[in-house]
Amino acid sequence: MERSAAMARVGFIGLGNMGGGMAANLAKAGHDVRAFDLSEDALARAKAAGCLPVASAAEAAQGAEAVITMLPAGKHVEQVYADSVFGAADTGAILIDCSTIDVDTARRVADAAASKGLMAVDAPVSGGIAAASAGTLTFMVGGSDAAFERAELFLSDMGKAVIHAGGNGAGQAAKICNNMLLGATMVATCEAFLLARKLGLDPQTFYDISSVSSGQSWSMTSYAPLPGVGPKSPADNDYQGGFAAALMLKDLKLAMEAAETVHADTPMGARAAELYAKFADEGHSGMDFSGIITMLEARDRN
Repeated sequence: MERSAAMARVGFIGLGNMGGGMAANLAKAGHDVRAFDLSEDALARAKAAGCLPVASAAEAAQGAEAVITMLPAGKHVEQVYADSVFGAADTGAILIDCSTIDVDTARRVADAAASKGLMAVDAPVSGGIAAASAGTLTFMVGGSDAAFERAELFLSDMGKAVIHAGGNGAGQAAKICNNMLLGATMVATCEAFLLARKLGLDPQTFYDISSVSSGQSWSMTSYAPLPGVGPKSPADNDYQGGFAAALMLKDLKLAMEAAETVHADTPMGARAAELYAKFADEGHSGMDFSGIITMLEARDRN
């Protein structure tokens, strides 16, 4: 992104695997980042990255030109905004929630912000932990044109692409649809690799063919689920790091809930959700989501 905010005070709430890297990039860009998390270790890492740890979410929001949240679920977002952010943030602040939550909660938070004279956007991310640390995330942003214009200046310091998806909630809609597609595509990619191998095709040869043919997908060319095939991916690190299967399952469940709300038929998304639920139930919640190939392979052997 060419545009960037001048040095500003930013409140950052939620310093987990994603938020920690994002806050660090804001500090690297020259912002005065007041950071809060319930974890002392996370606060220590934020301090080492140039942020100023504070004692509460409200303190992070006080005097900030932008308040950014990166929290586990919708209930946490709603609680933090209601209990801490709304009462502490200046009316001139832009509120940016980068969590992945349901569309309805995102809209409720935005409506509550508007009732208090505040502008808010939902801005979930794509790219994973490595992109959060490298500042190469993609942000899908829901909010008014004016709110997007203000949020973009801060988001551009944490990502390579900032895309206005539409009104409040549209960012979340884009994220869950994207990740439903990713989850289903990864399962199909794993199945194709395993079938190709059973049919006598070398995995690298199959990759060389499929990556330049009509079966090409991001799951194939950028995140191949077999070690030693394609660019380096979590498969080369025993499926550690990357995007945890538990997070993929969370996003698939959000997609299924949204589909039910609007009466959309999503059979492939539903099947992907079932498979990732089984994968997580077998004790692999922390494994990268491409590791589902190990479950499919084990079933092949039985």
